[in-house]
Amino acid sequence: MSLRSLIGTVLLSTALFSHSGRLQAAEYTTVNSAASTLSFTFNQMGSRVYGTFARFVGTLDFDTAHPDTAHAALTIELNSIDVGGDDANRQLQTPAWFDTANYPVATFESRRVEDLGEQRYRITGNLTLRGITREVSVPVLLKSEGGIGIFDGELVVKRSAFSIGVGEWADTVVSDDIEIRFRMVAPQH
Repeated sequence: MSLRSLIGTVLLSTALFSHSGRLQAAEYTTVNSAASTLSFTFNQMGSRVYGTFARFVGTLDFDTAHPDTAHAALTIELNSIDVGGDDANRQLQTPAWFDTANYPVATFESRRVEDLGEQRYRITGNLTLRGITREVSVPVLLKSEGGIGIFDGELVVKRSAFSIGVGEWADTVVSDDIEIRFRMVAPQH
């Protein structure tokens, strides 16, 4: 290989690696709630029940080059719950469950973000339901598709930790473990 070819190869390689490094870093600052989903599952009398929340607002300040400075927040309108039936939806808004008259929203506010590598992150923050705040950690996978960031995550919370399903519902008819899944869609900036 001639010196000219070697220099050309080094310059081309440097340009390609520098360019691809810039392409990998991305910033996400808004959540598209209409394209995002927030769902949960639990067991009730041996059957799996699926539900969703239709109304929520997410805020995001996430730079993949500096995930340690990221911030995320989510506010969920609890009366937008849907478990597939009007009677059940109304029951879940009563004082024994979410008590939406006194606690109309649930919130999540991040406190720290850890980069786990390969577009995986752990977001730790405070989840507040029924006026009770608990720290939770959420593993999240970021997929970038055509200028859109898709943040997929799931966690398990104990409903008893938030006094959800009290009184006659405190027994094991409904599982204490509630699996929460989300997909937050955010355009890249």
